[in-house]
Amino acid sequence: MKKKRLVYFGSPEFSLPPLKTLYLGGYDIVGIYTQEPKKKFRGQKKNFTPVQKWAESQLLSVFTPKVLNDDTLKEFQSLKPDVAILFAYGKIVPSSWLNTPLHGFINIHASLLPKWRGAAPIQRAIMNLDNQTGISIMKIVEELDAGPVMQQDKIQINENIDTLTLSKVLSKLGANSILNAIIKIEKGEARFQEQNHSEATYAKKISKMEGQINWKESAKKVLAKINGLNPNPGAWFEYNKERYKVWKAKIVNENSESGKIVDNKLTIACKEQSIKILEIQKEGKSRQPIDQFLIGNKIKQGEKII
Repeated sequence: MKKKRLVYFGSPEFSLPPLKTLYLGGYDIVGIYTQEPKKKFRGQKKNFTPVQKWAESQLLSVFTPKVLNDDTLKEFQSLKPDVAILFAYGKIVPSSWLNTPLHGFINIHASLLPKWRGAAPIQRAIMNLDNQTGISIMKIVEELDAGPVMQQDKIQINENIDTLTLSKVLSKLGANSILNAIIKIEKGEARFQEQNHSEATYAKKISKMEGQINWKESAKKVLAKINGLNPNPGAWFEYNKERYKVWKAKIVNENSESGKIVDNKLTIACKEQSIKILEIQKEGKSRQPIDQFLIGNKIKQGEKII
């Protein structure tokens, strides 16, 4: 059976494992679309996406259009793709592009649709205290993440996992998932089922201000914010007009007034239970384990953080 001609759309490190899996599976990857190179500072070299760096190392054709429109569509059509696969590309694919591949555009989405459509499904799942998430293989339609679903793979979430770690797990899961999906398409066994749109929830883009910790929430909610926003933009609090980013923490069974420091190890009371900080970063400084941080920063027991 002849392998399908694939075009892959992706940009960050997160989107590399599925691409590598398809490449190693012997698929004919006739083109790769990724975000255009950025210049970090004036005069510096271009900053290529991880996908572009890897693709060019394998001598694959890379396309980096600033916009996807009718002009760039002609170039895409010339690739004659059987399937286009999208995973964390970073641009919306116009409706005029969707019917070019023989089998359409297939999206690898990091949630169990229809839950958490949108830009930040991993962060929102953690911050919402969900106990499971997964990968949905779906067909792209005009409405965001609303297309019919071909298959889903589920995993459990525990309260200590952060976005960086969960992203790596889901990326590997997505690699296995898309490989199985392409095999089904090749065999003519692909079946797509409409989502229950009435159950849809939306994972809006994370804003920096969401990172501020509210100690009047339960310790479970505070830890979920710390983990959900790690590594970016990070959960933080202010103390004496300086900002502190919390990288790692755990829940301890201490109860006191919300925001009160209950010991000399920077354990902070929440509405229910307390948060013991394990790694922290003072504004303008490097991240540090809490014991090292406390050598030069005295935040005393009994003080209160608003």
